[in-house]
Amino acid sequence: MPATADFKFTASIDDSLSGSSCWSAPSNIALVKYWGKKENQIPANPSISFTLNQCKTITGIDFQPKKNTGQFSFDFLFEGQPKESFHPKIESFFQRIFPYCPYLSHFHFSIDSQNTFPHSSGIASSASGMAALSVNLIDLERQLNPSMSEEYFWQKASFLARLGSGSACRSLKGQVVVWGEHATIQGSTDLYGVEFPDEIHSNFNHYQDTILLVDKGEKQVSSTVGHDLMHNHPYATRRFEQAHDNLKAMQNVLTTGDLEQFIQLTENEALTLHAMMMTSMPYFILMKPNTLEIINKIWSFRRETKIPVCFTLDAGANVHVLYPENDKATVLQFIQSELVGYCQKEQYICDEIGNGALKIQR
Repeated sequence: MPATADFKFTASIDDSLSGSSCWSAPSNIALVKYWGKKENQIPANPSISFTLNQCKTITGIDFQPKKNTGQFSFDFLFEGQPKESFHPKIESFFQRIFPYCPYLSHFHFSIDSQNTFPHSSGIASSASGMAALSVNLIDLERQLNPSMSEEYFWQKASFLARLGSGSACRSLKGQVVVWGEHATIQGSTDLYGVEFPDEIHSNFNHYQDTILLVDKGEKQVSSTVGHDLMHNHPYATRRFEQAHDNLKAMQNVLTTGDLEQFIQLTENEALTLHAMMMTSMPYFILMKPNTLEIINKIWSFRRETKIPVCFTLDAGANVHVLYPENDKATVLQFIQSELVGYCQKEQYICDEIGNGALKIQR
């Protein structure tokens, strides 16, 4: 298994190279949540996520050689418009990955990015954004080092994405991705995300995720601040143990297709995540009243119909409604008649399990 040093670039840098690439990378939704991190974006506990399909970032880069190799040079468009507020984050990301990508200072980058979903709405836009940028940079690196293996390509792309946004490392390859070392997951590591190694039960084929946009605005507390508050959290140690236990249980669920256990684990993890926020110091609440209304409606619907629909939450107010493809028509009818009224401007996104990052021809 590669160590950090294995991701350092050792090939020569061709200062005459120019070119472009374009990749899409999806968001992901964690089933077992990562909350709390150590130095250098190392997770305090392992996590496992569904890769999404429709909610993605599409990023293209053009790169040209430049004479001054002492600093980074880039311009950035977000959805067709210059976005100066993103520059510090990209600059910081470049600085963080520079020891592994020294070629960054040899080129000027024109970066053009767009989302298929609202930015900073509780859908992990930083995950898909950093994943898309990272895989473009590794595409450039592969041009500098054509002997790069396919396995190394994806490992280093995930490794770099993690340094930009922790959960971004779960947005590159695979339908179900594990990030963080875990005793029962072969190949798992804190350094990058790995595809779930076991065969996934057919119950989860094309599993649906309808995302209810309860609040599309900026979150009141960023995920970075929330993670930091786990350092002195009174329940942190037990939470990290629980995540290991729940990931082992989820591994069994995904291979056996036990939807009842899937519902229990997934909803418990979502509520535990928000319980950690509400019991930190300072404490905060990212759920909205409409989030709770939706949860109660889902519970009532499940009791009445016996349809295995459940919810999960990310670090925000929006609700991910998860259910098998076979129940899509009935659940969507329920969502449209009972739940859209709790969404901001009645907006929601229909999504399902996807496969990861894809190269796009421009």
